[in-house]
Parts: sequence; C-alpha cells; structure tokens
Amino acid sequence: MNGVSLLARRIRAHALMMVNKTNASHIGTCLSMADLLAALYRKTLRVDPARPNWAERDRFILSKGHGAAILYAVLAECGFFPKEWLDTYYQDGSALAGHATSHGVPGVEVSTGSLGHGLPIGCGMALAGKRENKPYRV
Repeated sequence: MNGVSLLARRIRAHALMMVNKTNASHIGTCLSMADLLAALYRKTLRVDPARPNWAERDRFILSKGHGAAILYAVLAECGFFPKEWLDTYYQDGSALAGHATSHGVPGVEVSTGSLGHGLPIGCGMALAGKRENKPYRV
C-alpha cells in the first residue's frame, strides 16, 4: 500500500471516530473526499505545516464545510496541529467546529459551510495571485 492509500485509510479512521464520538453527521461527505485529500496533501499541494501562513503556499478551499472532520484529520496527520485536537471535534470550546473554520485552525484557509461559497472565494484568491504574479495555486 502506498503513502497516499495509507494516509487515506488513517484519515477515514479519524473521521469515523470523530463523527461517532460526537453523534455528528456528514460522514458520507467525509468518506467521499478521503482519497482526494490524501492525494492532494501527500503529492500535490505545496504547503508547509511548520509555516501554515507561508505566503507562497497553495490554497485549498473546502467549499462543502460540513466535511470538516476529514479536512481536520488530514491536517492533523500532515502535522498542522496535534492529532489530540481531533478528540475535541465538535465540542464546546473546541477550535474544531462542525463546519470548517479558519479561526485558530492552522491549515484551514477560510471558514466554510454554505454550499458553493468556496468557489467565489477560491476564484478571488486565484485572481489576486495571478494579478500579483504569485506562484501559489488555488
């Protein structure tokens, strides 16, 4: 099994445990993205967990913010924050809300939840980068 497949398996397990522990929903949304996120974060995206706000990093926008559990899982597995944070998912006072939130969560570009609003945010980021001749991808 290659690194992408192993990462996908690990983040699926995290998401299942997170959603089950909190009686949350949207596990189908999470599981449907596991392979994609594993490939993006393992092979494609130019990101640095030690510098989550690095100006030249690629930007990943999760428009379907209700899939936050799997995004948090891949970010934890890639070292953006400690895996122990996953145990606090969707609990009062946790940085890991039920919909993707960028407030206090390294690696999450923007808070999302309303379906479709990630597309215009991403378009704006891409256009700004192009106009400023920046190397990042969105």
